[in-house]
Amino acid sequence: QVQLVESGGGLVQTGGSLRLSCAASRNIFIINTMGWFRQPPGKQREMVASITPGGSTNYADSVKGRFTISRDNAKNTVYLQMNSLTPEDTAVYYCNTKRLQYGYWGQGTQVTVSS
Repeated sequence: QVQLVESGGGLVQTGGSLRLSCAASRNIFIINTMGWFRQPPGKQREMVASITPGGSTNYADSVKGRFTISRDNAKNTVYLQMNSLTPEDTAVYYCNTKRLQYGYWGQGTQVTVSS
């Protein structure tokens, strides 16, 4: 069974910070590279960060140096610390496995950055 539950979004001013959390079912979390994705209004979904089970990370150029992905394997949770937010970061944020092999998305969490 696949479970992905995102939380932590909200409304923040430009330059502010948010920390997103995603609780995943253990059967998929423990063996998979996990990613954070986002879908801005009217645009396609894109991956912004990923982290392997061993903790190696990768970032999209648009968020490099501002966002930090981490995971707690004991809690089956992946986090996204977002700093120096801009209106261009406004989107619904989702977590999932990097490979997207389960054909399932959670409800996402809305992040809105005001100018």
